[in-house]
Amino acid sequence: MEISFGFTAVVIVIIVLYLISSIKILAEYERGVIFRLGRLLTSAKGPGVALVFSPIDRMVRVSLRQEALEVPPQDIITRDNVTLKVNAVIFLRVIDPNKAVVEVSNYVYQTSQFAQTTLRSVLGEQELDELLAHREKINLRLQSILDQHTSPWGVKVTNVEVKQVDMPESMLRAMAKQAEAEREKRSKIIHAEGEFSAAQRLVDAAHLLATEPVSVQLRYLQTLTEIGVEKNTTVIFPVPVDFFSGLQKMLGKSGDETTAAKSA
Repeated sequence: MEISFGFTAVVIVIIVLYLISSIKILAEYERGVIFRLGRLLTSAKGPGVALVFSPIDRMVRVSLRQEALEVPPQDIITRDNVTLKVNAVIFLRVIDPNKAVVEVSNYVYQTSQFAQTTLRSVLGEQELDELLAHREKINLRLQSILDQHTSPWGVKVTNVEVKQVDMPESMLRAMAKQAEAEREKRSKIIHAEGEFSAAQRLVDAAHLLATEPVSVQLRYLQTLTEIGVEKNTTVIFPVPVDFFSGLQKMLGKSGDETTAAKSA
């Protein structure tokens, strides 16, 4: 009697331990994909408590949180024959746990391999200037292509970012020379526009002074006042150019009259 009671107690203890071990706790971001006798159950379990009766049942935990996957640097030859090293980062999340477990052995590894080949093929079709100037457009194209590949696995690629573009030293020097030449070109254009504006202002000032001859004399006096402020011992008196032209005309007339008197 005692032996049967002890055996029953052992059996009860084993059953209780088995039931306790069958209780699985799934976090809010986790889902449990259950295989019963090798067959997939229609819906994933969780979050909360899930009963897994081993060895009949087997559960695979799948995280629904967004994951960041870094693509290692890839050797890229652009359309204009520039060699680059480009890496990227991919943001993805599982939207269908059953497909993520059944349709692919390791969705992270598969996505990484697709990302590497897609990065080389897409960037190889672009020129260097397009790659540097239209990075957002390239990111959207990469995201669209990868999402088409991962959608049958129940994985959603939410975003793709080209992280870093490493160029050879010779290309960096060439780009620096190009930027320097561009800035020098702009400075020369700005300097020429300034000279043109100054010349235009001088022409306008000359026309304005020509309307009132007295204003020229006033300008002379103002110049003498500015010179006197410096306390210089040298005094510069400006002489109008018209004075010399008038003097030259008077000398020319007197010379002509002398020549006519001699000939007479």
